[in-house]
Amino acid sequence: MTDTSVRIDGNRLLLPGGATVRFIRTLRLPETGTHPLPPGLGEFPVRRVADYAGTVPEAWRARGGVMLPVYLREAMWLSFAGTKEPAALQVGVGKVCAVSGKPWSDRLTRDPQNYVVLPRQPWLDGINSGTGTVRQFVAVPLGMGATVEGQVTGEEVWGGVQLQAFPLNDAELARWREEERRRAERTRRAARSGGAYGAPMPMSAPAAPGAARPRSAPAMGLGVGGSMRQEVYRDERPLSNWAEGPAGRVFVHLVTPPQWLRITGETPPPSPVDRAAYTQAGLPWYDYYDQDAHDLAPTDPLRDVKPVGDWTGDDHEPWQAPSQQQVRPLKDAPGAPVEDGDW
Repeated sequence: MTDTSVRIDGNRLLLPGGATVRFIRTLRLPETGTHPLPPGLGEFPVRRVADYAGTVPEAWRARGGVMLPVYLREAMWLSFAGTKEPAALQVGVGKVCAVSGKPWSDRLTRDPQNYVVLPRQPWLDGINSGTGTVRQFVAVPLGMGATVEGQVTGEEVWGGVQLQAFPLNDAELARWREEERRRAERTRRAARSGGAYGAPMPMSAPAAPGAARPRSAPAMGLGVGGSMRQEVYRDERPLSNWAEGPAGRVFVHLVTPPQWLRITGETPPPSPVDRAAYTQAGLPWYDYYDQDAHDLAPTDPLRDVKPVGDWTGDDHEPWQAPSQQQVRPLKDAPGAPVEDGDW
């Protein structure tokens, strides 16, 4: 029988079919202008809801999944490094698709595309809201109307983040594995003959820059912040290549730091470093471009989402843009199963 369990390895979520997801803390961008990719400042800690059944809200127990602590207006991005085999990953923000802006679905769709393709998509920093850009994921409380969920649906019911993974169907997966085996063999032969330069490399996700780049109902959801240069790639495979149903899914609850301490007894990580201090120290920002991939056009529901500052007020944290020398180009860059529930 196929294992449909989602598992935690450290702070990584391992979804059935091989998709790997980490939640990365980062600097929040200004809500005006378009910026390079901000750095990663470490992983959010992730814990199973089932391990804290006596202290989590009842609604969380019903939905199962995992939880992580996040500050008001703290930003995050999702890293997919470590995904070894092709997967179509749906990313929901309050059960609104972060790629298409459509309601959450148990089916993959192509028009508009409602998933990202792994491992080609190395990370996702926000909602697909403009040509060649995304709007940064930023945490805000439910009840204000500032979340993507609230703006797109007119309600704030779910909050959190939802993930659902689809593998290739059996025939396509067998074909892909055979092609990878042959490619790896050609690479080994070229290396032995001294002709490795320019040889095809096995398909893999670009390494995430990691620390250098690379939550009653849930209290927190995701709104949007500033815009950054990042493409959400179009799937080049026929839709029929993917499995008809998901291999597994997980609900990610976003927890305020005081709530995290009360539920887990753990002290949450400190708030991220001051962004002006980061830039003044000469630390890197990033630019990622894949010349062989094609960007998805934005959809109307996500194009019109307003930034969280429209609800929470002006951002008084100082902003210093990185110098051109600080922007680095990339590319052309097992625990207990998590319990799923009703959502």
